[in-house]
Amino acid sequence: MPLPESWFAEIDVPVALESAWREARQRLSEGLAATTIDPAIIDGWLSLNDTRRREFSRLVLLSDFALDALTTRPALLPTLIESGELEAAPSRAQIEASLHQALAPADSEETLHRTLRRFRQARMVGIVWRDLNGAEMWTTARAVSELAEICLEGALGWLEGHFAARWGIPAPRADGTAQRLIVLGMGKLGAGELNLSSDIDLIFAFAEKGTTRGGEREYEHQQYFTKLGQKLIAALDAITADGFVFRVDMRLRPLGDGGPLVGSFNTFTSYYQDQGREWERYAMLKARPVAGDLDAGHELLDELKPFIYRKYLDFGAIESLRDMKAMIHREVKRLGRDDNIKLGRGGIREVEFVVQAFQLIRGGRDTELQVTSLREAMARLVTLELLPQSVVDELQEDYAFLRDLEHALQAQQDRQTQQLPNDPENQARLAMAMQMPDWDALKAALSACRERVRRHFDAVVADPDDESQAPAGESSQNDAVWRQLWHGEMDDAEAERVMAAAGYEPPEALRRLKTFRDSRGVQSMQRIGYERLDAVMPMLLESVADSETPTTALERVLPLIEAVLRRTAYLSLLRENPQVLPSLVRLCAASPWIAEQLARHPILLDELLTPATLYSPADKQRLADELRQTLARIPEDDEEGWLEAMRVFKQTQVLRVAASDIAGGRVLMKVSDYLTAIAEVVLDSVLQMAWRSLSARYGQPEPREGADRAAFLIVGYGKLGGIELGYGSDLDLVFLYDAAPRGVTDGAKSIDNLVFFTRLGQRIIHLLSVTTPSGTLYEVDMRLRPSGNAGLLVSSLQAFAEYQRKDAWIWEHQALVRARAVAGNDELATRFEAIRREMLARERDCAELRQEVVRMRLKMREHLGSGGEAREAGQFHLKQDAGGLVDIEFMNQYAVLALSSRTPALLEVTDNMRLMDALAESGRLPEQDARNLQAAYLAYRDASHRASLAKRGSLVSAETFADHRAHILALWQRWMQPETESGANDQ
Repeated sequence: MPLPESWFAEIDVPVALESAWREARQRLSEGLAATTIDPAIIDGWLSLNDTRRREFSRLVLLSDFALDALTTRPALLPTLIESGELEAAPSRAQIEASLHQALAPADSEETLHRTLRRFRQARMVGIVWRDLNGAEMWTTARAVSELAEICLEGALGWLEGHFAARWGIPAPRADGTAQRLIVLGMGKLGAGELNLSSDIDLIFAFAEKGTTRGGEREYEHQQYFTKLGQKLIAALDAITADGFVFRVDMRLRPLGDGGPLVGSFNTFTSYYQDQGREWERYAMLKARPVAGDLDAGHELLDELKPFIYRKYLDFGAIESLRDMKAMIHREVKRLGRDDNIKLGRGGIREVEFVVQAFQLIRGGRDTELQVTSLREAMARLVTLELLPQSVVDELQEDYAFLRDLEHALQAQQDRQTQQLPNDPENQARLAMAMQMPDWDALKAALSACRERVRRHFDAVVADPDDESQAPAGESSQNDAVWRQLWHGEMDDAEAERVMAAAGYEPPEALRRLKTFRDSRGVQSMQRIGYERLDAVMPMLLESVADSETPTTALERVLPLIEAVLRRTAYLSLLRENPQVLPSLVRLCAASPWIAEQLARHPILLDELLTPATLYSPADKQRLADELRQTLARIPEDDEEGWLEAMRVFKQTQVLRVAASDIAGGRVLMKVSDYLTAIAEVVLDSVLQMAWRSLSARYGQPEPREGADRAAFLIVGYGKLGGIELGYGSDLDLVFLYDAAPRGVTDGAKSIDNLVFFTRLGQRIIHLLSVTTPSGTLYEVDMRLRPSGNAGLLVSSLQAFAEYQRKDAWIWEHQALVRARAVAGNDELATRFEAIRREMLARERDCAELRQEVVRMRLKMREHLGSGGEAREAGQFHLKQDAGGLVDIEFMNQYAVLALSSRTPALLEVTDNMRLMDALAESGRLPEQDARNLQAAYLAYRDASHRASLAKRGSLVSAETFADHRAHILALWQRWMQPETESGANDQ
């Protein structure tokens, strides 16, 4: 029976669509009237309430696809009503069960094809209904993606079973697990964000070669999976009387249409390692297993991660994205498709490029970006502070607008298109679908949206050369001069004149530049690498010329450029971020140590991108949080990755301290505080890693009686204990533990407690000192442990206390002055501190103590101080000569050992500056003497820091520090060698 005219809901129909609306109503009425239809179906149609009928009217007016489907298959509507699909998408499990039930009777490929197409059509009508009636874009995209995955898996499973008797099944892998075809979804399918009429981009793979078993004949796996893949493509892509399921595109596989349809793991890894191109990295960002052997698919993608994501910040990826976008733009322009909302300027692709640029550049370091979903990646850009929340909000809103428009376009004919229509009818349809009053309003909103997208795209991906504001001005002229100089287009006299005018010392600087330009490393560069170098060098020469000492700066910067000639992503970093060059030059000019660190570890160049953190070192809490986040990205069983991450973290943090030090933003004591905090955070993490490793193998050590668990403590001595670390300081450590004296571990492979803790200590030393491509963490000195190198590597707290009470030398008690717990168990740290205080606060014979301390100090001066030639040349050893840094330390240590039994305040601190404060406040040292000592101490420490950054030794001009030495020597004479003067206030 035909539908009565009154059945159709009253909706606001634009004038341009009135004819289409009449035609749609007529087609539906005729379709229902022309066929013998089960009355139950008619009842289903008539049961729609007013709201649903308005939604229905909107659907058939805006989507010819839905109109055609419901006209030819009226039973679809009652089915969708019953399943609830008009209101919300069914669960994945419901859709899977429905398809499984539909495919169960299928006994031929023809039946398979028909069932899949009719199933897809029904689900898509429901999806389009919901989309055109207000469903969120992301919900629609997820629903289409799930439908594609379910159809893929359903078809693949049916084909495997159907052809098993003829083709057999694949042989299992070497580990015994079964093999299936691996279907990787690429593009928007991989992201789980398909549009309404998407092609699906697929790649087929299998794990291991072999032959099938149990069939009429055997097939090599390559042949079997190829045949199966071909059948799967036909099941989805072939156009029949029932239409298609999903159009399939296989061109993203290795070698594209010219390559094999499927490949083994070995084939894939070899291809991407040896031949993989930049655009393929971009494509693989979205790769996700969507059907077949999902676990093996994830395994394959894990193997390909080093190709997709670089460990360093890969700014070379921007050039590739820029080239891809330029190629797309040329094609759009050639075909006159500026109105293409995907490929045109400010379109969908540009939003995707913005997000994927960050993924390609930073995904190897910031593993949170290793996600296939664009929406999820956008959110993480904010979390990682790579884009402001306001920018991401704008991008998300505009992307949703563009995708909603794309869906409205594709819903009309179930056709893959992003081209805006020219005819008034379809323009009116789009405006109505987008809830706009008319086409002009939609065009205005779209234009504003595309302008915003284009602005954000330019900010991230545009070529910096395109952003020059002075193409014909002084800047351009300078660039031309530096480019001629770099290319060797000037004769030597002209080149020297140009360099001299810019502040260089011409003969030496020009020689160095020519040596670099003509070096084998530069001459043998590949084209892309040389183009990057050629873009950087004129900018670099200009930045160096702006420094205070251009020749020195050039001498120090060029080794860094030499170091990255084979890793040209770093050249891209400098080219894409020209604001980095002045910071780089300034740091290298100020410190050869920093220049050397950057040349050895170019990954540190990444830090120059964020001046806010480069010149603002983190406090201990921030350090711990940053390290925790860094290590959370490393799998627990990846020790190599852990070691590398730890070293990069330490070097990065030390670079920040050095940069802020050079910039004059940090006082000396703060520099040492930061460097010490870095060491403590590293030690804490190393201890945790070592404990996990040992306990996983041997179990937990048995605790002493009354304790909940065994405990371990790292005690820092020397500069670490005194919170006075410098840039090149090693770590003086002592390891203590507390556990059952004769206990054993509780693991399957049990060992004695002492053996466990000894191996734990060895493991800690190994993790700290082993050399990786990024160097070492710290050199470790264990000679201050009980009995020195002849003693055990680790000591129980009880044995340590006994040694200190009965066997320790005076110099060992001196060392305790600057000892403190730096990592490990808090309760054990408290007990150690009690022993330390007990030892330091002992009553001692001051004369005997003084004699022993002086004897040792004089011996050190003799063996470690400056030689006769240095003294004759007017040089002074900052640390070891008379009146030097160590004299101050020995006087402090003597004071603590001699006076703390009556002056407990001396036991509260371990650093020299606060010890001198405590001596002054307690009246043990005159105020002026204390201030003189502190001034000398700070001057020496500052000179020592500067010497480290400048890679100089500890010999300095004696004249520079003459006043400080005089104060120290006078006090030394009074305190430590009082044969001619009264001693310190000992009594």
